[in-house]
Amino acid sequence: MTRGGRLKTEDEAERRCIATGDSQPKSGLIRFVVGPGDQIVPDIAGKLPGRGIWISADRVALEKVVSKKLFARAAKCQVSFSDSLVADVETLLLKRVISLISLARKSGTAITGFEKVKEACTTGSVALLLQASDGSPGQIGKIRPPKGDNTHVTCLSGQELGVAFGRENVIHAALAAGGLEERVVEEAARLAGVRQFHVQTRANASGAVPELEGVKDV
Repeated sequence: MTRGGRLKTEDEAERRCIATGDSQPKSGLIRFVVGPGDQIVPDIAGKLPGRGIWISADRVALEKVVSKKLFARAAKCQVSFSDSLVADVETLLLKRVISLISLARKSGTAITGFEKVKEACTTGSVALLLQASDGSPGQIGKIRPPKGDNTHVTCLSGQELGVAFGRENVIHAALAAGGLEERVVEEAARLAGVRQFHVQTRANASGAVPELEGVKDV
């Protein structure tokens, strides 16, 4: 398992984290590039041009890079970055996870509701269980995740899950196999690493969840 909670996949391309010095699959890292004005830009989708600077999807690693100014060493030039860079990365990852779940809902491979989700997990008709980090422990524990590895995501709040389903609040949801569940697992693992797992939303002081407008390249 990688530092950010991502299981290593055989033959997957690896990159070296500038904070830890460890090499791991790209899916467990976050890519940054030097943008206009020598500004460090998070490349969550991994599609921006330029030489990539890679950091483990882990809050401690990100904060180390920021505090020790390791970006300049990796870029081999003086660079600047936002004071809120770590929080910005978390928000971008959150938007990405929400967007993927929303796409699964629109494709008809996602369900919500305690009874529906519990039955689907029991019968094995779903591949991934999503439960809100701020849900009731008693209710959360009554649903067993599907069999297998990486079948349970708990790094989103009920409000955040609600955004993905067009509702105010969602505590229990599930995704069927053969759709977007693998990508949701990968992105949720990165988000969980940056959030240090099982935390409630902290998008801003008011607790508001970022809007999905402008989220692309999922």
